Parts: sequence; C-alpha cells; structure tokens
Amino acid sequence: MPFPRKLLNEGEDIVLDLRPHWWGLVKPALAVIVAAALVILVANAIDNDIPTYAAVALLVFTVGWMVARYLGWASTNFVVTTDRLIHRAGVLGKSGREIPLERVNDIAVNQTFLERLIGKGDLMIESGGERGQQHFTDVRRPFVVQNTIYREMERAGARDAERATGSRELSIPEQIEKLDELRQRGVVSQAEFEAKKAQLLERM
Repeated sequence: MPFPRKLLNEGEDIVLDLRPHWWGLVKPALAVIVAAALVILVANAIDNDIPTYAAVALLVFTVGWMVARYLGWASTNFVVTTDRLIHRAGVLGKSGREIPLERVNDIAVNQTFLERLIGKGDLMIESGGERGQQHFTDVRRPFVVQNTIYREMERAGARDAERATGSRELSIPEQIEKLDELRQRGVVSQAEFEAKKAQLLERM
C-alpha cells in the first residue's frame, strides 16, 4: 500500500516511497514450490494417505508463511519526503519512526557482495534524536536512497535559509494574484493573463 498522503504536513511532498527489497519473499516462495512438488511426488509415488496428508499440511503451512510475509512486505513503507524520513510497518497494528531531515547527521550504507548484485542493502542513519543511530534493513537501491536524502537535506536547508532572510518564492495562488493585479493595471493583456495562469495551474 502506498503511504497515505493525508498523513503529510502542509506543503510536504513524497520523494521516495519504497517497499522492502523483494529478496525477503524468496525463501517462502521457494518453500511453497518445494512443498507443492512434494505433494505431487508423494501422491503419485506412495499408495498411502498419511504421507500425502502430511505433505498437504506442509504445503498449507508454507502458503500461510508466504501470505504472512507478503502482507508484512506490502504494509511496510520507507518514505523520504521533502521534510522527513518515515518508516511504517504492520498489518493490523502499526509501528513507525520519523526523522526530520534537519536532524540527520550521517547516512551509512552496508552491502555484501550478493546484496550489491541484487540491489539491496542496509542503511544506518545517525541523527540528533534520542535514539542516535537507527538501522533500516532490506532497503532497495540504498545508494540511490542515500543520495536522495542528502539532496533533500540540502533543499530543506535552502528553504530554511530563505525563510530566515525573508526571501521566498511566491506560491502559485500568490503568483496568479499578482498577475491579476498586472492585468487590472493594463500591464498584461487578458490573453496573456489567461495563458500564464494556465501555465501556473498546470504546475499545481
């Protein structure tokens, strides 16, 4: 499930919304395949119901394991927004962690050789919060995530500097309002106003 946009703050946008790496689903998927093959083999090779029932029970167990692992995978989000990092997990109950970008001090990536081949790894994020260091495992494309976080940290810092100096870019409604004032004063024509207004609205 995608991260609910209703949980975002005003003016906050999602930059990355990632599930854990698919590698975590490989073991239960293989177990289902092996159990299904075992059921077919036992049913055809052994003229006895007890081994067949045992193999079917094993298949049911592995399918349940696969479903549980998939639901956990589908309900886990690692989200990078323009303001913070968010980690949420849980099918029925939910647990979550948030780190404001301004508190992030360092991001380290750890990958084994196999993890490099399949594109997964672990992130260790050091922040100024109470927990200090937080580990996130099975992250997809960890170096891309690392670079994205650093880029958003720079942008957040630039926005904070603009607010501190009182210089900020006008919002789109404010730009349209200023443009309408120019139209009323005759600086721009009605056609120019409508054309520029359409361009601004497309950016919203």
